Amino acid sequence: MTLKPIVLALTALCAFASCGGGAKDANAQKSLSDVKLLDPANMDTSINPADNFFMYANGTWFKKNPIPASETRWGSFNTLEDNNYKVLHELLDAAAAKKDAPVGSADQKVGDFYRSGMDTAAIEKAGISPLKPWLDRIDALKTSEDVLNEIIKQHTEGIGGVFAFYVSPDDKNVTKQICQIFQGGLGMPDRDYYFNLDARTVKIREEYKLYINKIFKLQGQDFEAVAQNTAAILNLETALARASMTRVEMRDPYKLYNKFSLASLSQKTPNMNWSKIFGQMNIKGQDSLIVGQPQFLAAVSTQLKATSVDAWKAYLKFHLINGMAAFLSKDFDNARFDFYGKTVRGQKEQKVRWKRILNVVDGSVGELLGQMYVDKTFKPEAKQRMLELVNNLQKTYGERIMRLDWMSEATKKKAMGKLNTFIKKIGYPDKWKDYSKLNVVGNDFVKNVISASAFEYNHNISRLGKPVDRTEWGMTPPTVNAYYNPAFNEIVFPAGILQYPFFSDAADDALNYGGIGGVIGHEMTHGFDDQGSQYDEEGNLKNWWTPEDAQKFAQKTGMVVKQFNEYTVLDTVHVNGMLTLGENLADLGGLAIAYEAFKKTKQGQSNEKIDGFTPDQRFFLSWAQVWRAATRDEEMFNRIKTDPHSPNLWRCNGPLSNMPEFYKAFNVKEGNKMYRPDSLRAKVW
Repeated sequence: MTLKPIVLALTALCAFASCGGGAKDANAQKSLSDVKLLDPANMDTSINPADNFFMYANGTWFKKNPIPASETRWGSFNTLEDNNYKVLHELLDAAAAKKDAPVGSADQKVGDFYRSGMDTAAIEKAGISPLKPWLDRIDALKTSEDVLNEIIKQHTEGIGGVFAFYVSPDDKNVTKQICQIFQGGLGMPDRDYYFNLDARTVKIREEYKLYINKIFKLQGQDFEAVAQNTAAILNLETALARASMTRVEMRDPYKLYNKFSLASLSQKTPNMNWSKIFGQMNIKGQDSLIVGQPQFLAAVSTQLKATSVDAWKAYLKFHLINGMAAFLSKDFDNARFDFYGKTVRGQKEQKVRWKRILNVVDGSVGELLGQMYVDKTFKPEAKQRMLELVNNLQKTYGERIMRLDWMSEATKKKAMGKLNTFIKKIGYPDKWKDYSKLNVVGNDFVKNVISASAFEYNHNISRLGKPVDRTEWGMTPPTVNAYYNPAFNEIVFPAGILQYPFFSDAADDALNYGGIGGVIGHEMTHGFDDQGSQYDEEGNLKNWWTPEDAQKFAQKTGMVVKQFNEYTVLDTVHVNGMLTLGENLADLGGLAIAYEAFKKTKQGQSNEKIDGFTPDQRFFLSWAQVWRAATRDEEMFNRIKTDPHSPNLWRCNGPLSNMPEFYKAFNVKEGNKMYRPDSLRAKVW
């Protein structure tokens, strides 16, 4: 399922988790019992916690755990991922070994998909030949109308391109599914890479040209054609980038809500007849759609005529090969990794192949793999315990809303209505996705990848004309992540995150509330951040604020923007306070709510020390442990431009510097680096 851009996840890292506190597997339980859930040996007590709590809590761990060559950052999420890879690897190997699994069964589809990806001999022998039907089709294009027809046909095949297409609830009428289009079509990670003149961006832009060159050389084109095609692609992508919204602009859901009839959109994009396009896309009975960035789609229409057919053919060939390179022979796979992995993200070497194929299987048939995962590792008790925690934090959140001194009673009533109607999804779906129409074979990896993509497209458009299915999930069960979806007004916690260091039956309340409690509060607060607060309790994009309260809210969030803008990450590179506002608000609110809920527990009301730390200190140390991660400079630079989450150091320290309870727990005073004057401490929810 394609997540809408507005869906708000806990982290950009969609990793897997270990079994931890949710495990019923004996070996997993044994491994957890050997773990010291809050190990003082990971701390660097030479650092004053009042100056840099993140490094105080994690400094020695960083010294002992350098970033592996196959990673761009390394921390709590990654160690969990590595542990869980072992469980999933066993599941995949077992499924792949069942050569006689019934056709259509989960074992057959998961096993054959994985086996086809691990068959490197067949993949090497095939080279680029699996893409020959598409490359031949592109070679045969003669007119701009042919170009558009090819773009649309690729969308129906799940390959996509130029723009993003998906079906999702209408933001202003969430009971109805509607076709939606979003900007896309770029080969570099963000529009700003095409224009910024700082040294890092210029270097990446030059390396991107070399990467395009290499792809065409591998395909067998001569020097002159390669040079012409590379220039043509850069020119076309730059034109599309110029018409694209910035990531900060896209934080406003009203700017992304542009509803058109097919006729009116065709007028705005005169080289694109949307009634005809919908027919080609097998979409029936639809007379309107939502376009996130109309100016982008108008630019696509213009470029269909302004850019030569030969240039479009080069563009389509490159994006086809680029999108499929990771599934082709190693020369294409390595070329893609050299640019996106090494140059853009600083990754030194690829992950081992079985891990990469595991991720492809999860992304393609994730709910089949997810069923295997929860059958082996997830126990009902963990789900019940998690629901209790969610309910505790929800109650605490409500109490905090009712105490707000800046919000009127009228707006409080609306806020409480929204809070109390949260849909809570924990562990795994109540209804599993039906993959019966997906055919998977054991000897053709590229065919499986494209078949899965085409299946997803057809599943997507099958939603049209039907009631919105609020049981669907946007993440697979093994994922170490969580999200809030404003259209459903739901908070979702996959089984993968319900384990140490976020959650464990073996942990004291301080650790669970500082870990998973902060996550729960984070996702709840997304319902009331700068984006989520614009959706009502039913999920509709609709104002429920009084003008006075909206103005006060903007003033309070402005303090958070200013605070994070001041954090320097790399030499002159700062956190983008506007881009990261929603996540910063969610961290700030989530931590405060989790702390207040923790103080209602028996441990929270005591002063009994464990390993020399008070309950409050353990709560805050747990928060710091969750965000423990070191990041390569290249990856950090990329994330500052593209990631709505602040770097982990500031996700930890930023919210803490606004909490008087933290000041008391670690004796933070004026003159300490984490001290902020009371007048500058952000407090929203």
